[in-house]
Amino acid sequence: MQSLWFFDDVNLFKVLCPHKFKAYKKEHVFCAYKKKDYIYFEADSANKVYLIEKGKVKIGYYSEDGNEIVKAILSKGELFGEKAILGDEKRDEFAQSIDNSTSICPISVDTMHDLMRNNQTFSLKVYKFIGFKFKKLERRLQLLLFKDTKTRLIEFLDELCTDYGYDCDKTGDHIIKHPFTQKDIASLIGTSRPTINILLNELKEENYLDFNRKEIRILKSSA
Repeated sequence: MQSLWFFDDVNLFKVLCPHKFKAYKKEHVFCAYKKKDYIYFEADSANKVYLIEKGKVKIGYYSEDGNEIVKAILSKGELFGEKAILGDEKRDEFAQSIDNSTSICPISVDTMHDLMRNNQTFSLKVYKFIGFKFKKLERRLQLLLFKDTKTRLIEFLDELCTDYGYDCDKTGDHIIKHPFTQKDIASLIGTSRPTINILLNELKEENYLDFNRKEIRILKSSA
């Protein structure tokens, strides 16, 4: 299954970070953020893109009535702020660290354009990533509009299997070791943390899964 929530099997940090390119290495620095620190706000100037070296970043915006809408929660190796590459001059979303030790690699749009002009393979990877991200957002909107919360959770767990899961040799269960809290998952599928907890326990009672704070196990009998 193609991932709808994350960029499949690619650590973009390894591909895109200017530290990998000799001409840019000396002048390049990393930025550190604590939990709840903002990397940028809505309406800020869009003159950089960002890669996550470590930690987690929440991407979202606020509705007219002040509710926070979470578009994505990103982790190590992922890129954000990429619409600046396409010509956006102002941010239409915020980016906020949700980890106490988030490290970000900022890249100016000019540097990205230089790298893309000088390296066709690099350029194709960037555009492929942007295309995948738009498809994911479109699919996520369809899920939020047309499926109930329990179905959204099950489909999200299927995606976590693809991105973070492996099969247990002894039991055949699908084991998911992922970086998300219940609050993160709730934000991503448009519900509350208490609802996620209730649904996970329902699925546990139905012998669909077992879970603890570190992992989720999709039982073989339900796979």
